[in-house]
Amino acid sequence: MGAKKLNPVFKSLNPEEILNHNKELENHLKSFGLFDVKNGNEWIEQAKGRPVPKMLFSEFWHENELCILFADTNLGKSILAVQIADSISKGEAIQGFKLEGEAQKVLYFDFELSDKQFENRYSENFENHYQWKGNFLRVEINPNAELPEHQPFEDYLNESLEKTIIQTGAKILIIDNLTYLKNETEKAKDALPLMKHLKALKSKYGLSILALAHTPKRDLTKPITRNDLSGSKMLINFIDSSFSIGESHSDKHLRYIKQIKERHTEKIYDSENVIVCQVHKPFNFLQFEFVGYGTEREHLKELTEKDRESRISEALELKKQNVSNVQIAKQLGVSEGAIRKWIKKGIENGK
Repeated sequence: MGAKKLNPVFKSLNPEEILNHNKELENHLKSFGLFDVKNGNEWIEQAKGRPVPKMLFSEFWHENELCILFADTNLGKSILAVQIADSISKGEAIQGFKLEGEAQKVLYFDFELSDKQFENRYSENFENHYQWKGNFLRVEINPNAELPEHQPFEDYLNESLEKTIIQTGAKILIIDNLTYLKNETEKAKDALPLMKHLKALKSKYGLSILALAHTPKRDLTKPITRNDLSGSKMLINFIDSSFSIGESHSDKHLRYIKQIKERHTEKIYDSENVIVCQVHKPFNFLQFEFVGYGTEREHLKELTEKDRESRISEALELKKQNVSNVQIAKQLGVSEGAIRKWIKKGIENGK
């Protein structure tokens, strides 16, 4: 039987060139369109070269994460976000929370307050102003800026975001808030394209991004879930982590902070272990002041008989739509056993 003929492609190549060609071919075969394919050991070796993400705000937000902080209006999202930005800019942890990174620049995009409102929060009656570190960079939309005639607002916004990142060299972005951009601009009425762009910027420049968002009106007798994030079905899959602020109905001055989604840690601050704070202004800095820990149910609104009847009606309506008992229980924030009892009672009453 004759010797196998050498592929004509290799006739003019020496052994070293053939080996390199095979390696290039092997690497090429590990990429399939959008996908990179490596075995487990190769992924671990690649990951070893990346730094372990440090905490920016305890387990709620880590470096290189796109995170969303959401809550109802007037619960202090901006107050806490500015406090986090100030903490990172100084390299000093907020009392009761953790910060692992060193002092660094923070870009705080403020679409909520005017400069005078901002001054009021961080002064004593517009005197004795709080002194910020140079790393804290607050950004407003310039009301006198001329928008390009033939460029969509969303494109100009994204372009301006990227230019600001490049020119300042900041790696920490806080955006206050997504809801403003969605509601107030014709081209950015859907937050999803903006989130996609933020994710792309995060990867391109190695950023850590915290974006604030409002919740739609929610039942205050129920625990906070990912379903309370406006547009959650679209947005929750695009982010690395999320946490929320809840209002305490045991004391109007108290707030609780709860983890909703996490990537680099286990869920520590769930319904059974929320962080309790009070909103306080000692001297010239409005802030969240750490009080302790508690359970979410301690702070939920008490369920009245009218609330209970409304919830039973909602459960029966969901059951008519063939929603499972487990899903109904999760949506209403009660046990599956309670749902079974409500449905049984509804059937007996002919509902």
